[in-house]
Amino acid sequence: MTKSAKDASQMTPEARYDYLVEQAKATKTLWTLQDVDGCVMLTTEDEDCIPMWPCEESAKQWAVDDWADCMPLAISLEEWLARWVPGMQDDDLFVAVFPVQEDLGVVIPPYELEQRLTPKPRH
Repeated sequence: MTKSAKDASQMTPEARYDYLVEQAKATKTLWTLQDVDGCVMLTTEDEDCIPMWPCEESAKQWAVDDWADCMPLAISLEEWLARWVPGMQDDDLFVAVFPVQEDLGVVIPPYELEQRLTPKPRH
């Protein structure tokens, strides 16, 4: 794992959220995990979530134990904004932002992440 990804995994949930936004804007890519049945789902007491990571290495860190058969899936920012955000909202799914083994991270509706990832129009 690169130093920045390893360091980022030690950050607070809010700092990992900021890091994911920064990396996604820079690389134009988000990462999740998938297996033969589709994308990994995480469940909190209230929400069903799809985890998103800033890089392949961070996603691979999660792919252990029960998730060992999962493979990282790259999602272009364009595809995420066009297909994933509306689809997740239709299905009442949330985003688990950059979860690490001990911490699910910030859990937000997809449109909130969309707002952070899309440039604001300048007047």
